[in-house]
Amino acid sequence: MSATAPTNTNSDIESAGKPAVPCVFVLFGAAGDLTKRKLVPALFNLVKAKLLPDSFAVIGVSVDDLSPEAFRDQVSEFLPPDAGHVAWLRQRLFYERGDFGNPNTFTMLRERLARIDIERQTEGNYLFYLATAPKFFAPIVQQLGKAGLLKQDDAHWRRVVIEKPFGHDLDSAKVLNRDIKSVLQENQIYRIDHYLGKETVQNIMVFRFDNAIFEPIWNRRYIDHVQITNAETVGVERRGAYFDNAGTLRDMVPNHVMQLLSLTAMESPVSFHADAVRNEQAKVLHSLQPLNSEDVLQRSVRGQYGEGMLGEETVPRYRSEPGVAPESRTETFVALKLNIDNWRWAGVPFYLRTGKRLAKRHTEIAIQFKRMPVELFRSAPVRKLHRNTLVIQIQPVEGISLSFGAKVPGPLLRVGSVDMSFEYSKYFGADAYTGYEVLLYDCMMGDATLFQRADMVEAGWSVVDPVLDVWKALPPRKFPNYASGTWGPAEADQLMELDDRQWRKIEP
Repeated sequence: MSATAPTNTNSDIESAGKPAVPCVFVLFGAAGDLTKRKLVPALFNLVKAKLLPDSFAVIGVSVDDLSPEAFRDQVSEFLPPDAGHVAWLRQRLFYERGDFGNPNTFTMLRERLARIDIERQTEGNYLFYLATAPKFFAPIVQQLGKAGLLKQDDAHWRRVVIEKPFGHDLDSAKVLNRDIKSVLQENQIYRIDHYLGKETVQNIMVFRFDNAIFEPIWNRRYIDHVQITNAETVGVERRGAYFDNAGTLRDMVPNHVMQLLSLTAMESPVSFHADAVRNEQAKVLHSLQPLNSEDVLQRSVRGQYGEGMLGEETVPRYRSEPGVAPESRTETFVALKLNIDNWRWAGVPFYLRTGKRLAKRHTEIAIQFKRMPVELFRSAPVRKLHRNTLVIQIQPVEGISLSFGAKVPGPLLRVGSVDMSFEYSKYFGADAYTGYEVLLYDCMMGDATLFQRADMVEAGWSVVDPVLDVWKALPPRKFPNYASGTWGPAEADQLMELDDRQWRKIEP
C-alpha cells in the first residue's frame, strides 16, 4: 500500500522560502570532485529555487593553475542544460590560485573579497567552506584569522564550514576544536554532515514530535530494539590512500551513524532552535553506555571485503585497491551493539552496521516493536512471519514504511504481514538534489540545527575510541572475511543471534 500523490510539489514548498542574505561563498579546495559533483550543483538548485540573492558570489581557492574561465567550465560540468540559471551562476564565479599554507594567499583573498563587496554589494558577509584534506582545517582557519577575515559584528557575519572527518580519534578532535575555537566562536563553526541534508533525516523530528500516534510508543515499553544500517556497494574508489589510514569505524560512526542514532533517540526539544535541538542530541550521545575492553570483544564486529560479484561484475578485494597496503588490516565493515542509559531507552539495544561493497546501497533506521504478550493467532497458518516494524528509509529511496499483521483473504484464518509505505518522490515529486542544498542555505541563514557542535563531536569519538584501542591491540585474525556483494561477515549475524534477534532483511 502506498500513499496517493497529491498536487503539492517541492517547488510549491520552496517558493515560500526567502532568499539568503547577500554574501560571498569562499570555497577552499575548489578544484576537487566535491565542488563539481555536489557543491556547485547544490548552489545551482538554490538558484532555481530562488533562494540565492542577486548580491551573491563564489570565490574558488585552490593550488591548481586555472584561469577564471577554466574554473567556470570545470565546475559547470555536472550542471543540467539550463542556460538561464547556469549563466546567472557563472557570472558570479571567481577563482583565486593559492597555497593554503602561504599567508600571501589570504592577503590576496582579503583584497579580492573587498573588491567583490563593492562590485556585487555582498555587504561583507563571508561563508568559508573547507572542502580540503583534514590536515588543512586548522591552518586555513588560523590564516583566515591572521588576515582579519573572521571578525564579525552586527553589520556583517563570518562563518566556516568544515567537512568530515573532524579528527581521527578523541584526542585529535579535542585538539582541532581547541585550535579553531582559538580563532572562531562556536556559533561561527558549521561542522557539516551531508546525511543531515536528506529529507528523511530531517523528517525524523517532524515524524516523532508532530504525530501523536507515535511519540507515546517511542520507548522501552513498546520497542524491542533499533537497527541502523548504512550500506554502500562502492569500494574505496580513488580514496584508497586516505581510507587505509582511516577505516570505516572512523569514517562513518562518529558522524553519520551517531547523528542518525541521536535523532532517533533524542527527547523532544523545547523548541526547534539550533541549540535546543542539539542539546537533546548531545544528551543522547553522553548517555551511551561506555564500552570496556570486554564489551568491545562481545559487542563489536569488523570486516574487510574480499573479491566478489556485484550484479554481473566481478570486483576486486580491498587489498587489491589502488593506494591500499597488500596486507592491510583496515576494516571496511563495522557492526556495533550499543545501549543508552536513560529512562526512555534502558534495556533497548541499538544495533549499528555500516560497510562497503555490500549487497545493496541502502541506509535505513528500523524500529522493531515488541510482540504482543498473548499470541491469539498462534495456531493460525502464517503466510509470512510478521513483526510490527517501522522503517525510516534514507537512501537511495527516501520514505517511511510500517509493517503490521492482517488476515489473508480466503475462507481460512491466515495471518500475513503487510506494508504501508510512503515515498517522498511519489508524494512530493522527484527533483534531483545533492543533499547539500538545505545545508548550504542554512549556513547562509545562520541556522546551525543540522550541524554538529563541539561537544557532540567529542561524545561520538568517546564511543569509538575504546573500540579503536582494542582493535589496535588485537589485530584481525582473518581478513578478508566477507565477499563483495554480500551483507558482511558471518560474525555480524552472530552478534544479533546471540540476543535471539536478526538483521532486517533488505530486499535487493
